[in-house]
Amino acid sequence: MNFKFEKTNDVTAELTVIIEKADYQEKVEKALKNVRQKANMPGFRPGQVPMSLVRRRFGMEVTAEEVQKLLSEKLYGYIREQKIDMLGEPMASKKQVPVDFEEDELTFIFDIALAPQFDAKLSNKDSIPYYTIDITDEMVDRQVKAYAQRGGHYDTVQKWQEGDMVKGHLAELDESGSVKEGGLQKEDAVVLPGYFKNDEQKAKFNDVEVNTVITFNPAEAYNNSAIEISSLLGITKEDAENVRGNFSYQITEITRYVPSELNQQLFDNVFGEGNVNSEDEFRAAIRKQIADQFALDSQFRFMLDVRKYLENRIGELTWPEELLKRIMRVNNQDKDEKYVEDNYGQSVKELEWHLIKEQLSDQTGIKVEQDDVLATAKRQAKMQFAQYGMANVPDEVLTNYANEQLKKKENIDGLVARCVEEKLSVALQDVVKLDHKTISSEDFNKLFEA
Repeated sequence: MNFKFEKTNDVTAELTVIIEKADYQEKVEKALKNVRQKANMPGFRPGQVPMSLVRRRFGMEVTAEEVQKLLSEKLYGYIREQKIDMLGEPMASKKQVPVDFEEDELTFIFDIALAPQFDAKLSNKDSIPYYTIDITDEMVDRQVKAYAQRGGHYDTVQKWQEGDMVKGHLAELDESGSVKEGGLQKEDAVVLPGYFKNDEQKAKFNDVEVNTVITFNPAEAYNNSAIEISSLLGITKEDAENVRGNFSYQITEITRYVPSELNQQLFDNVFGEGNVNSEDEFRAAIRKQIADQFALDSQFRFMLDVRKYLENRIGELTWPEELLKRIMRVNNQDKDEKYVEDNYGQSVKELEWHLIKEQLSDQTGIKVEQDDVLATAKRQAKMQFAQYGMANVPDEVLTNYANEQLKKKENIDGLVARCVEEKLSVALQDVVKLDHKTISSEDFNKLFEA
């Protein structure tokens, strides 16, 4: 087997592979013998079909299959051995002619997309901003309040105030203010006056008590929203379009959501039994929780700035555009040409970042193992649970959730990429000169808007 590699320009090459019959003949003969053992042809017992007949019937198909397997194995082996910096997959050249498997030599020609050459290595001469987000007492107070809200309960009360939920009997009134004969009625209708769009209608509930009967207009209260009216009255959206009059509302129950007290039960629910034992410790644990999250945000921002810095330093690169678009078409056969044209630019930017990260990974010596990816998946799961106020999720639950995510192939590439960036963000802090900046969370968020 012979290989001939020729660069056609800085970012494309042509790879010719010549396979001789001696390279694959033994494999073909072995495969044909296996076919003979299983062949079922009229007039012959299994395993007794003449080899000449097997060769005539299956020879071309078996030869093509064995040649393809050999070609794939040796082709990629050659690319690895020669350390060819290839993008995507080898593509059959337009010069390729149909292969005649009767010939003693088989020629295969491939077009190879080559990665543009550049230097992305960093040193302490490179200055990158690193933002530390200032944690204020107000942030801690807001999180304390949020946890107290999530750990609260409902109380039944006698008099309504802002935020309370009301339940009662609704009855449609006629123009004279009497209950309309055959009109709409709804038992146990739930009303949240705090969500009314009309202040005048909302004011009718001020200080009302259980067993009070008031008159209000749902259409005015909800600004004629058919969806809100249909939900309140239990009717269709179409019927709700015609509801415009007043209703009497006999209040049978008022409930109020009461936030949890800052007590041991709340501390245990949030951070686990016995881990926090006072309000001061609770606030300190929340401050650390916020700091941990902000540290991840700072690392994420740091990697964005590393990317921006290197892309500016590297400048505009030359890419094998025609060949990369061919590869995109092959990989997205369910998409049209417009998809390729619309997405090519962004794909190339992401490809550049991928190549930059490869160089940085080589420079810092980081490697991503299976346990690293699992740890990244668990951190992501923990953040997702925390968004719902579940800060004390057992490690076993996080592990099971993460393993379920890793069973889905579409999640793995993203988690691996995230793991690489997390490791790089830590490693590169010891490589470059950090331009430390302390910043408010509001100003930090504005960085992303820009």
